[in-house]
Amino acid sequence: MSGERVHRTRHSIEVAASAGALYALLADGVRRPLYCPSVLHVERLDFDGARERLRVWEDAGGSIRSSFVAREQYPHERRIAFQELRPAAPVESMGGEWTVEETAAGGSVVTVRHAFTVLGEHGEHGDDADEVARVTSRGARAELESLRRVAESRAGVDDLVLAFEESVWVNGPGELVYDFLYRAADWPGLLPHVRRLRLTEPSAGLQLLDYAVALPDGAQRETGAVRLCFPHAGRIVYKETAPAAPVAAHTGEWSVLPGEHGVRVVAQHRVLLDADAVRALPGSGVYALGPASRAPSRAVLARHCLRESIGRTSLATLALAKRHAESAVRSLPRRPAVPAAGAS
Repeated sequence: MSGERVHRTRHSIEVAASAGALYALLADGVRRPLYCPSVLHVERLDFDGARERLRVWEDAGGSIRSSFVAREQYPHERRIAFQELRPAAPVESMGGEWTVEETAAGGSVVTVRHAFTVLGEHGEHGDDADEVARVTSRGARAELESLRRVAESRAGVDDLVLAFEESVWVNGPGELVYDFLYRAADWPGLLPHVRRLRLTEPSAGLQLLDYAVALPDGAQRETGAVRLCFPHAGRIVYKETAPAAPVAAHTGEWSVLPGEHGVRVVAQHRVLLDADAVRALPGSGVYALGPASRAPSRAVLARHCLRESIGRTSLATLALAKRHAESAVRSLPRRPAVPAAGAS
């Protein structure tokens, strides 16, 4: 980078948690969509234990973009350096580092630094440096605050993250299953929990969903999602854009895995609980079942309830995808049997 054209941002936050716990959160780049509001999906392309390449999809000031990022981890220094490999205009280069430092009080200070240049500093893109700095700073502040909330939770990170999957076997072609999952605009009227759904596709493979779902008490909740579709791989990944308490973030994936005589369809979910919302949940009689040391925490109870509710709607979608594919196969005309050689 040319020293005259480098723009720098620096953001820090003090966290009442150990430096080791915070570094572990930052080092797990694949789970970053749970902790960073602007990051939609991350895929690890390679990793040798210290250096890795990631593909990152994120909401950059209202537009969805993907980038390739190289990261190098320095665990003994609690530092992670990163560099965007193919930045999109007007950004010419973008890099920086995360650092975690211990404080005298036993907490930590997390800092993220960015250094970037823009194309045509005094020409076509000369006015874009301020906008890039604003978008970068907004994302950095939101991610730092999210990290603080997760790390400071008394429930513990493990209790706040819920990961599970459901699956079903389909005796039919994967193309029909994927087609059903892809055509989410057709779900209202087919899936009882989907009351309304509007789908737009700004570019091939990118879907924006605005929909309403039915709640167990009969009420209706408005929400949305961003979906990334990979038809050749039989995958659709998504992130919910307006999760309801006590959920802080919800990401998932539909995948169609071919087998010898059909396909296995898998629905994967990762959910991050909002620690403040969990603490605000009303108490339950279950707390009176035994000593406090044996009573389940509110986070555990919230995880159980969410596992039941999300799993129920997930299984309903899988069951309908199965019926869609298998009924289409049964309705195909049968080919006439070929007479055996020598038959009259």
